[in-house]
Amino acid sequence: MTLFADIVATSRQVASTSSRTAKITALAELLRALDAGEVAPAVSILSGEPRQGRVGIGWATLTAVATGPAAGPSITVHDVDAAVDRVAALTGPGSVAARNAALTEVFARATEAEAHFLRALFSGGLRQGALEGVMVEAVAKAAAVPAAAVRRAAMLAGDLPAVAALALGPDPAASLAAVGLRPLHAVLPMLAASAPDVAAALGETGRASIEWKLDGARIQLHRDGDEVRIFTRNLNDITARLPAVVAVARQLPGNCFILDGEAMGWFEEDRPSRFQESMSQFGSHAGSAGLAARFFDILHFDGGDLLDRPLHERAEALARLAGPWRIPSLVTDDAVAAGAFFDDAVARGHEGVMVKAIGSTYEAGRRGGAWRKVKPVRTYDLVVLGAEWGHGRRQGWLSNLHLGARDPATGEPVMVGKTFKGLTDALLTWQTAELLARETHREGITVFVRPELVVEIALDGVQSSTRYPGGVALRFARVKRYRPEKSPVEADTLDTLRALLG
Repeated sequence: MTLFADIVATSRQVASTSSRTAKITALAELLRALDAGEVAPAVSILSGEPRQGRVGIGWATLTAVATGPAAGPSITVHDVDAAVDRVAALTGPGSVAARNAALTEVFARATEAEAHFLRALFSGGLRQGALEGVMVEAVAKAAAVPAAAVRRAAMLAGDLPAVAALALGPDPAASLAAVGLRPLHAVLPMLAASAPDVAAALGETGRASIEWKLDGARIQLHRDGDEVRIFTRNLNDITARLPAVVAVARQLPGNCFILDGEAMGWFEEDRPSRFQESMSQFGSHAGSAGLAARFFDILHFDGGDLLDRPLHERAEALARLAGPWRIPSLVTDDAVAAGAFFDDAVARGHEGVMVKAIGSTYEAGRRGGAWRKVKPVRTYDLVVLGAEWGHGRRQGWLSNLHLGARDPATGEPVMVGKTFKGLTDALLTWQTAELLARETHREGITVFVRPELVVEIALDGVQSSTRYPGGVALRFARVKRYRPEKSPVEADTLDTLRALLG
């Protein structure tokens, strides 16, 4: 049986390197050493979440478990998996005490390193760099099978740990090939890479379908006879939240199908609601009844899988089935026509466009070059108010920036969001030195600084916020560059950001 300490050691090794090859090699070596029954729980844990799903125990509860660290490792992978089983099953009256007892039992046998890992695992805060794409390649390397075979089986099953167990079991090639698409069972969605504009996107894809990129929630709609199910991009079942979409599914002229699309709110004349309003409804069982769906792809239609069919054939099938609920598109290789379509989509209130190679297959679970998303580039000059110490491979660097926009009434910067994206190692090193030189005080992991540095931030937009004093929050903010030639008085204002709310 494999010691849990081996999982912890491998996790630390993976988190400490930026080399994808090194991550894959370390994970593959561990996977080869596992017993058959340990593969699924180990892959789940190393991917960041136990196979039972998020247990969601508060950090305060976990740190209050009164046990000292064990002198040496004795817990096995099976022990941890069984402990998660017990804790996840404890609900209702008396469950708090029972959970504490179960936690105390496992933590009493944990070394200091194991206890730290377990707290992150139970609280849902595990971050270690073993992302699913890396894990797929590690499983393939450990099993000596093509990564494409593991990736395809994982996307069809929607369960990488179970697929890993197949790959590392007897006759892996046949076992993986036997995994197929099943209506009413979610599959991982195909993802898109980014492109700076439609001309660049067309340069990568050639002749393509240009489609509105809706700013809603990605959904996967399944129907098999009278049964309908709807899943999120994370494969959560949300059927009960979208009764209007269920009703549409039952009206469509097909008996068995799987559609890929977006759920969102709409105004009259086919104009979309703001993202924040759609997401507010999406998160509410009571308010989501008004959300509608539009579809852009089809994976299965009345007994036939379409994953390996070219996009133009899938588009024809989608048009026959979904009709008016299909997202508008233009097939072209003309950059001028594609640009005009992009401008029209943005003018209608959409997020941008998708550019999809017309002959591409549906590569579920992959972010390939056949699909490109193009959105308007918005950049703003904001003031750095502070930063949080990083963890994992960013240990020792100030990473997560606190960003402010100028209040036009006072001239002072007001916080509007955070970001740790877009920072290279060189920029993190420079940033840490510059911020520490401007430090005013600290609170926990946050170092607050004099508001002197201006940084150019790219973002997808803003949304209303009660969390930040400026009343807005940045969406998908990332660092473009620092602006040493600019002073804080030249930074963008709250009014400029608020104008994005429409």
